[in-house]
Amino acid sequence: MPERIITISREFGSGGRTIGKRAAEKLGIPCYDKELIEQIAEQSGYAADYVKEETESLNGGLFSALFADRSMGLTNQDKLWTIQCRIITELAEKGSCIFIGRCADYILEERENCLNVFIHASVEKRMARIVKQYGEREDTPEHRVKEKDKQRMEYYRYYTGRKWGDVYNYQICLDSGELGIEKCADLICQLY
Repeated sequence: MPERIITISREFGSGGRTIGKRAAEKLGIPCYDKELIEQIAEQSGYAADYVKEETESLNGGLFSALFADRSMGLTNQDKLWTIQCRIITELAEKGSCIFIGRCADYILEERENCLNVFIHASVEKRMARIVKQYGEREDTPEHRVKEKDKQRMEYYRYYTGRKWGDVYNYQICLDSGELGIEKCADLICQLY
């Protein structure tokens, strides 16, 4: 069977990471999420926590990033983007796998046999999930969900020039709030 790649973009709290990991287990292929952060940290020399923050949101927001002084060369975030692109491309060359986030759908857009998935759910269901899964406080989950989505959207737009969550960037969009985690994982496996 030819190598196949799955990329999973997701709204915060939709369960996209869990869905990707379950699908990878069922398919018997690697799933790259935190492993990407560790590899980027190792190759860049930055701490993993720093890499995680810098590869998911823009420092100071989109406005700040657009007017960043690049006269002295690439920013740290630009350097991390370059390393991230290289690592994702190299891992995709090694064989079938699943990538969680990190703009992998865009980085691998020219690759054949690549299934790009977007996982979403209603704000209410995502709020309930982060309270249950991550112990978010009952009075702040809506703000947290919206802030994380905004950060991902800005980062994605800045580095790809595309709109995050736009159905035209993906072959399939799944509502995990309605379908459930297991059904979403099963559907991805069937499409694989």
